[in-house]
Amino acid sequence: MRPRPDDFAAEDALAGNGDTPAGGVSRRGFFRGAGAVGLATAVSGFALARDAGAADAVADGTPEQIHLTWGEDPASTVHVSWASAAQAVHPRVHFGHSAGRERVLPAVQRTYTDGLNGQTVFTYHAKLEGLEPDAVVHYSVTADNDGKAAKPFAATFRTARRGRHAFRFTSYGDLATPNTSWVLSSVQSRYAVQAVERFEPLFHLLNGDLCYANLNPASQPAVWADFGNNMQASASQRPWMPCPGNHEIEFDNGAQGFDSYLTRFALPHNGSEFPGRWYSFRVGSVFFVSLSADDVIYQDGGPFVGGPNPLAPAASTGNVPIEPGTSFYVRGYSKGAQTRWLEETLARAQRDDDIDWIVVQMHQDAITSSATGNGADKGLREAWLPIFDRYGVDLVVCGHDHDYERSWPIRGCNHGAGRDAVTGAQVETLQPRPVATAPSHDGSFDTSHGTVHLVLGGGGTSAPLDVYGTDPADGLPQAKVFTKPNRPIPGATAGVYVRNAADALEDAIWSARRDTGTGYGIAVFDVDPGERGGKTSITIRYYHAPGADKVPTPDYELFETVVLAKQRADKHGW
Repeated sequence: MRPRPDDFAAEDALAGNGDTPAGGVSRRGFFRGAGAVGLATAVSGFALARDAGAADAVADGTPEQIHLTWGEDPASTVHVSWASAAQAVHPRVHFGHSAGRERVLPAVQRTYTDGLNGQTVFTYHAKLEGLEPDAVVHYSVTADNDGKAAKPFAATFRTARRGRHAFRFTSYGDLATPNTSWVLSSVQSRYAVQAVERFEPLFHLLNGDLCYANLNPASQPAVWADFGNNMQASASQRPWMPCPGNHEIEFDNGAQGFDSYLTRFALPHNGSEFPGRWYSFRVGSVFFVSLSADDVIYQDGGPFVGGPNPLAPAASTGNVPIEPGTSFYVRGYSKGAQTRWLEETLARAQRDDDIDWIVVQMHQDAITSSATGNGADKGLREAWLPIFDRYGVDLVVCGHDHDYERSWPIRGCNHGAGRDAVTGAQVETLQPRPVATAPSHDGSFDTSHGTVHLVLGGGGTSAPLDVYGTDPADGLPQAKVFTKPNRPIPGATAGVYVRNAADALEDAIWSARRDTGTGYGIAVFDVDPGERGGKTSITIRYYHAPGADKVPTPDYELFETVVLAKQRADKHGW
């Protein structure tokens, strides 16, 4: 049975053993051992049936998994979204800037039926428009069959201000759930959500691999529900803006496998036939772009049936068994539409004198020197890094590798700097070129000369990966790079398939700082608009959770502070 949110309290007593599943193999060890062959190997050898306890004992329209996202204009538009165990009757939001001026807005229902276990999921979305900028909005969500109708869920949020102003946002990826029954979940996931509330940002960026439901194929909707109810502690009070990662891709759930993700999140429009996969929004003088990196990467990292048995969906779905050796590889799914949109969108942002900063969010990494994680991807370097250079992207935040790494400002690339991981032959990796390896005289980095990348994969997954590559010849940082697809191939055992690790190595000359103490952390960004005619800055503080690799902890400590600074884009004041 899917635990209710209050059932998680009992797990705290087991926090010391929470990362060890039945059989005595730690989840961290499982991740490292399975990474090269595909994690779905561990869950592919059984037929799926609908989770008998996926719905609560009395299923009704009581709202749960309540969360906020920005609309196209964060100063005036916010989406309120939720789910319910059964179809809601007359779902609605009551909202207003004060108790005496309340409005009621019906919610729009979105549903999908999980392609593996056959469970139908009901979600609801209300787009609150015409809100006042920089205002506290009170809201509540309910339905005619809300089991808590006498005291419905209620919370507040704040809209963004217009014009240049100071604000804070936070970011990490790879969150998972606090329910350690699920593969790659950890109690640390709850503490990561609490950490967002500790820093009270205006909003949070969630950089992909939200809950790893596709590693729990018999129970995907239940995993999503545990994720949503955990996230609600923060996301019901401030927008959480996600991007899809490889673990949001699910068999038999839509053309790219994103139906679970897309049904749950209401996101700004991108004007294409692929709504919700990528989008942009602006707060103050900062322009944010969220991307779906699986469209351009080489790594085959989606769901994967390792064998030896097929993955058999529940009979009620009508879907056929998925044979061993099958992976859901979506590289190129937009046929270039996302990249064209990205270039057009960044070109407009570059021309806008009211925009000082461009921040990109995506899941996979163009730079990472993790030794036990996935590695960097040449597909990102080919498709998007030249566009980031052309239009002056200042900051890129990612996840994917479950650690923290910061690059120097980079622009352009060095050719012929890679070598084959097996043969040592020269390989083209498009090695990113650092343009500065020390801060300027005032201690800041000027991102008008290069883009800073952050790997922020330390949300809450049970597989922290804080071990980094080192070149044995000189002891300097070394990175793995995917330069071609690692499609499934037959393994050493008959009927079992594997996916190889990254195929190339390069010197990580772009790596500025790596956290070897723990894989968990949260980045806090404070935007200072500065004075007209002067400089603007973003101060980045990264907080990590020492000891969390062994025992989950709510204690986060400052690891490093970095300041990005540049001239404001406006020429005529405010």
